Amino acid sequence: MKEELLRELKKVTLEEQHILSGSAQIEREIYMRQEDVIDAGKLLDAGKLIQVRTHTRFIHFPRHTHNYIEVIYMCSGSTRHVIDGNDVVLGQGELLFLNQRAVQEIYPAGEDDIAVNFIILPEFFDYSLKMIGEENNLLRDFVVDSLKGESGRACYMHFKVADVLPVQNLLENLIWSIWNRQPNKRSINQATMGLLFLQLMNHMDRMEMGDEGKQSRLMIAVLDYVEEHYREGGLGELSGLLHYDMCWLSREIKKITGKNYTELVQEKRLNQAAYLLEHTTMSVMEIAAAVGYDNISYFHRIFQKRFGLTPRKYRVGVRQP
Repeated sequence: MKEELLRELKKVTLEEQHILSGSAQIEREIYMRQEDVIDAGKLLDAGKLIQVRTHTRFIHFPRHTHNYIEVIYMCSGSTRHVIDGNDVVLGQGELLFLNQRAVQEIYPAGEDDIAVNFIILPEFFDYSLKMIGEENNLLRDFVVDSLKGESGRACYMHFKVADVLPVQNLLENLIWSIWNRQPNKRSINQATMGLLFLQLMNHMDRMEMGDEGKQSRLMIAVLDYVEEHYREGGLGELSGLLHYDMCWLSREIKKITGKNYTELVQEKRLNQAAYLLEHTTMSVMEIAAAVGYDNISYFHRIFQKRFGLTPRKYRVGVRQP
């Protein structure tokens, strides 16, 4: 992170001055309307969908939840969190997503432990979610489940991406834009968040989830395989690679995602076909073959069932101004 921005973030806030002067507790009126729930309405400026603020240092932050999705980025140093009983150390350059169910406690941070909290309202994610598409991935599922208030499979996602330069650049740009109140920043920030999601989806092997870790790791492996081998891969090959019985793996995929393996592959193929129709000049027959379909009639039928339009009409529709 650039020194100029880091110096700004390191400045001691008025609340921190009170703590250093002897205050023994956080100032709850800054954060909460009801006990132990941090309220976005207390932290966001009127009309804003997203805000950043530095994490309050020098004091223990007691157990609490949030009524919004919180994202924490560790600019320098580290912070120690207890999230639903799990001890989580957030190191420099790492990223933490928490949903509304996560019960969080934070140990005192030192002077050089600089974390930035993103306070984000649901509407902010609309454009970002469109950018990453509708196919299954754990990051999208986490955000959508949180926005719907559904339990999902995890209460937090911890990305260990300190050495992934594109992720670091996007986060620094996002913090700089919000902190400095850049003009036209809403569109810029939503697009930047979408690009961040796309980058994180390429590094799901560096992510740890709270709750049901074994299931999460299994689904990362399954979805990574589908992403790479949707044209020609098969459940038999996948079960061999993962060293699981094929029938057991099939049941687990259905139980966790609500879809069987064939449906996951078909969803990926059709979404890729839609992308190619919109962004290339390939013929419909070429696209069908490129995504793994030899039977053009079958491709037409399932594409129309999925999108409500034939491939040709879909292409015309998305290209109209």
